[in-house]
Amino acid sequence: MTLRIDLNSDIGESFGAWRMGDDAGVLAQVSSANIACGFHAGDADTMQRTVALAARHGVAIGAHVALPDLQGFGRREMQIGAAEAHALTLYQIGALAAFARAAGQVLHHVKPHGALYNMAARDADLAAAIAGAVHAFDPALVLVGLAGSALPRAGAALGLKVAHEAFADRRYRADGTLLPRRAAGAVIDDVDAAVAQGLAIATHGRVMADDGSLLQLRADTLCVHGDRPDAARFAARLRESLGAAGVSICACHARIDT
Repeated sequence: MTLRIDLNSDIGESFGAWRMGDDAGVLAQVSSANIACGFHAGDADTMQRTVALAARHGVAIGAHVALPDLQGFGRREMQIGAAEAHALTLYQIGALAAFARAAGQVLHHVKPHGALYNMAARDADLAAAIAGAVHAFDPALVLVGLAGSALPRAGAALGLKVAHEAFADRRYRADGTLLPRRAAGAVIDDVDAAVAQGLAIATHGRVMADDGSLLQLRADTLCVHGDRPDAARFAARLRESLGAAGVSICACHARIDT
């Protein structure tokens, strides 16, 4: 059996005169781009430029939807109801889709960001609201969520194509959730260690949890965080290592769960 996996990256997170990340360097290595839609990062000009850049690299374009929290980079939880979650998801998808259409591109997927992502991983009602917004906009879109969590389950329940996502550079808890960023060691800064974790996930479907136990983990797509200071180098190393292990890289994570 041929192993294959998608490499995605959260990009387009600059805002006004403030610049974040090496988007061009990262896009040369990944197969899918999750572009910020202005709620946690990004602005109209950045969205337009990033869509064009992704198109030049032949990378699948996705909407990276978030809570309305520019100051906190979308990483602070907010109390929102299902109706509000549905509306803010739909709003952001529509914004990015407009830029994609104007550039002659098609929107491929939707992935929540930060706090919204983690909240939807554990809250079935919130997950259903986000999945419902994606389905209402375009049922052909792929919904990306934490592997084995409530979000891909909600998407599958609506008949959406879903992608179970894993992280090479984040530590896991034994229950399959991510160790909170505020915890020591939650982010794997060492490139060699992060690449090794990504390889283990892609080739063996497992990762070591923070308590030392081995966690079985299905992954259709691996995330490369674009806000890492070494994001482009990390993406290149991960891609090279995956290739050497016989894993092909493609935006091939679309599947319908049963």
